[in-house]
Amino acid sequence: MSLLSPLPLLHSFSSTVATKSTASRITATPSKLRFSVVNATPENGNSGGRKNDRDEDPSFNPFGFVTDNPSSRSAIQLPESPAEDGNVGQMLYRTEDKGKEYGSTIKSGKLRWFVRETGSKESRRGTIVFVHGAPTQSFSYRTVMSEMSDAGFHCFAPDWIGFGFSNKPQPGYGFNYTEKEYHEAFDKLLEVLEVKSPFFLVVQGFLVGSYGLTWALKNPSKVEKIAILNSPLTVSSPVPGLFKQLRIPLFGEFTCQNAILAERFIEGGSPYVLKNEKADVYRLPYLSSGGPGFALLETAKKINFGDTLSQIANGFSSGNWDKPTLLAWGIADKYLPQSIAEEFEKQNPQNVKLRLIEGAGHLPQEDWPEKVVAALRAFF
Repeated sequence: MSLLSPLPLLHSFSSTVATKSTASRITATPSKLRFSVVNATPENGNSGGRKNDRDEDPSFNPFGFVTDNPSSRSAIQLPESPAEDGNVGQMLYRTEDKGKEYGSTIKSGKLRWFVRETGSKESRRGTIVFVHGAPTQSFSYRTVMSEMSDAGFHCFAPDWIGFGFSNKPQPGYGFNYTEKEYHEAFDKLLEVLEVKSPFFLVVQGFLVGSYGLTWALKNPSKVEKIAILNSPLTVSSPVPGLFKQLRIPLFGEFTCQNAILAERFIEGGSPYVLKNEKADVYRLPYLSSGGPGFALLETAKKINFGDTLSQIANGFSSGNWDKPTLLAWGIADKYLPQSIAEEFEKQNPQNVKLRLIEGAGHLPQEDWPEKVVAALRAFF
C-alpha cells in the first residue's frame, strides 16, 4: 500500500471503529476526521425512553448508546472546538445556573439546606418529603414532585447536608457526617419547614438514603405512609464498588474528587445514559469545590453497612412496622437486584407491597418519572 494513498488506511480505520460498541459514525473532512456519536438509546428522564427511535430516526443504530455526555460508557469523542471542552472554568460558567428548579436555600441552625418545594401548605392531599441517596441530589425528584403537586400534594425535596447545593461543612467543624447527626439535622429542618406530622415519606438510594429509612424507624409516629424506591433493604444487599473504593485509605481521597463521579454512578445503575444537560447538574457540585467529594468520603467512611442494613431489615419486618409501605422498584437496577425487594416484602407482607417498574434502573425517578408518579398517586 502506498503511503501517498490515504483511502485504504481510512477504510481500515473506519472498519475498526465501526466494530466497537460505541457505534460512532466517522465523517471525513478536507482538514480532519470528526467523530459524531449516534444516540439511539433512550436517556434518563426523557419520557423514560418510550419513543421509538426507529420511527423517528432513519439512522437508527441499535448499538448507539453513547451520548455527548463525557461520562457515557466507552464514548469516543473529539470536540469540534477543544478549547470549549474540559475547561473547568467554562464548564462552571455554562452550568452554574442549572438544576435549581423549585429550590431555595433554607437556614436551619448553623446549616444551610437547599430545598425544592412544589405545591402549597393548603394542598388538599397532604405533604410528601422526598429523600435522595448518595452520591446524587434532590434534582432527581424534580419531575416527580412537580407532577405530585399537580395531583394535590405539598412536596419538599432537600439536598442532604454535604450533597447537591446544601452546605458541605468540613468534618469536625459543626458536622461529622454520622447517622446521628444526619437524623438530628433532618429533624431541625422539618421544624423549620413546618412539616406537620404525620406526613408521607419517599426514600431512595444508598448511604443518606439508608439514613432516611433509619430515621423513619425511629420516628414512626411522624410517618403516615412510606414509599421506598430502589434502596438497600436487607443484609444481603450488595455494596457498589464506589463505596468500597471510598473506604480505602488514600485511594478514597482520590476517588471522591472525580468530577463526573455522580453521573457515572447514575449511569452505572441504569439501562440508560444521561443527557448532557442533566449530567451537568449532577457534576456541578463536584466541579465547584472539593467539599462534596470529601463529604461523600466521610459519609461512606462513617456508615456501618452491616449494622445499618440489619437495622432496616429488622425494623420493617412483621411485628415491628405497621405503616403502609410501598416498594416501587426499577427492575433494571444494576446495583440492587429485584430479589432484594422480594425478600423485603416477604418479611412483612401485610404492610409492604411491591410494585415493579419496568424500564427503570437504580434511579426510577430519573429513568421513568411518570411511572413513579403513577405508583405514588395510587398509594398515597
